[in-house]
Amino acid sequence: MIWETIILALRAIRRNVLRSFLTILGIVIGVAAVITMVTLGDGATEQVRADISSLGSNMLQVRPGQGFRGPGGVRVFAERFKLSDAQAIEREIAGLKAVAPLSDQSGQAISGNRNWSTTVTGSTNDYLTVRNWPLESGRVFTESELNSGRAVCILGATIARELFGDQDPLGAFIRLDRLSCQVVGVLASKGQSSFGQDQDDLVMVPIRTMQRRIAGNTDVKAILVSAMDGVSTEALREDIERLMRERRRVSEGQDDDFHVRDMQEIVSTLTSTTRVLTALLGAVAAVSLLVGGIGIMNIMLVSVTERTREIGTRLAIGAREGEVLMQFLIEAVVLSSLGGLFGIALGLGAAALGARLLGVPFVFNPGIVILAFVFSASVGMIFGFFPARRAARMDPIEALRHE
Repeated sequence: MIWETIILALRAIRRNVLRSFLTILGIVIGVAAVITMVTLGDGATEQVRADISSLGSNMLQVRPGQGFRGPGGVRVFAERFKLSDAQAIEREIAGLKAVAPLSDQSGQAISGNRNWSTTVTGSTNDYLTVRNWPLESGRVFTESELNSGRAVCILGATIARELFGDQDPLGAFIRLDRLSCQVVGVLASKGQSSFGQDQDDLVMVPIRTMQRRIAGNTDVKAILVSAMDGVSTEALREDIERLMRERRRVSEGQDDDFHVRDMQEIVSTLTSTTRVLTALLGAVAAVSLLVGGIGIMNIMLVSVTERTREIGTRLAIGAREGEVLMQFLIEAVVLSSLGGLFGIALGLGAAALGARLLGVPFVFNPGIVILAFVFSASVGMIFGFFPARRAARMDPIEALRHE
C-alpha cells in the first residue's frame, strides 16, 4: 500500500518536473548551504589545530612581562631572562623533553649578490625538538659550537631558496649583517602559520653566538619548554611559575613579572571559537530550509486545488481519508528528500571547491550530511501535512463538482 502511494507521488512529481524542481530549490539551497558552511568550518578548525601544533608539541612559552591584560590592557615589560634561567628549568623540573632559550632579531642575510631580510634566531638544538622541526639536510650544532659561540648557522627553507636557489648551501658562508657564518644545515619546510607568517624565513645560530656577536647582550627573550608525552602541561606550568617566582624574587601578593603560555590552551580556545562560528553559520544557513519548507507547502496547496476532481474521484470510489492524506504527505516528503539529495551533492562539491580555494583541509562529516537529509525530509513532512490534511478532508461530492 505504501509503495503504491509512493509510485503515485512520483508520477505526480514527474507530470510537473519544472514546478517540482522550483519547489525543491529552497531545500536544495538550504541543505547545500548548511553542508558547505559546516564542512568549511570543520576544515578551518582542523587547520588552526594543525598550525598551532606545528609551533611545537606540548609546548609552553615562558616570557618576561605580564603579557596583554585583555582588550585595552597595557603590556607590562620586565627584565629579560638569562641562560641560567633556562638551565634552572631544565635542571629542577621533571617531565621535560626539551628546554630551549630563545633570542631573536631581524637582520639581513647576504650571499654573493643576493640578500634577504629575515629573522635571526639564537637558540640550542632543543629548539628543533620543541618545535618538532626536522632537518632537510646537514646537521645540528655540536656541543663545542654551542659552548664557544662559533659562527655557524642553520637555514630555513625560504632563506636557502632566496640566497642559493637550486644550489646546495651546505658548507657555504653567508653574512648576517657584519658576521660571516658557515651553513651547516637546512631545515625542512613548515610553510605559513595560520597567522600568515612564513615559518621558514629564519636563520638559526647558537644562542651564545647570537648574544656575543650579533645582539651584544646576554638577554634571553623567551624560554620554550616541551613536555614529555603523558605529562600534564598544566602541572608543568605551575612548577615553572613557582620556580621563576623564586628566581625573580617575586614576593607573595605581587604580580608576576613573567607569564607562561600553554599552547594547548590556545589550541582549545581557537578551536572552540571556530566551532561556535561554524554552528552559527550552520544555523543561519538552516533558515533557508524553513524557507524551502514554506515553498513546498504553498506549491502543495496549489497542487491540491488543481487536483480537486482527482481527489473527489478517489474518495468517491472508496479511498479512505488516511490514504489520501498519506498520498499527499508522501509526495511532500519525496519532494523534500529529493531536494536533500541534490543539496548534499551540491554542498559537498561546493565545500570541496571552497576548501581548495581557501587552503584548508576538506573534512567530510557524515553526521552533518545525515542530519541535513533527515531535517530536509522532516521539513517536507511538517510543511506538507496541512495541504495533505486539506485534501483528505474534502467532501467527495463538492470535489467532483469542482471546475
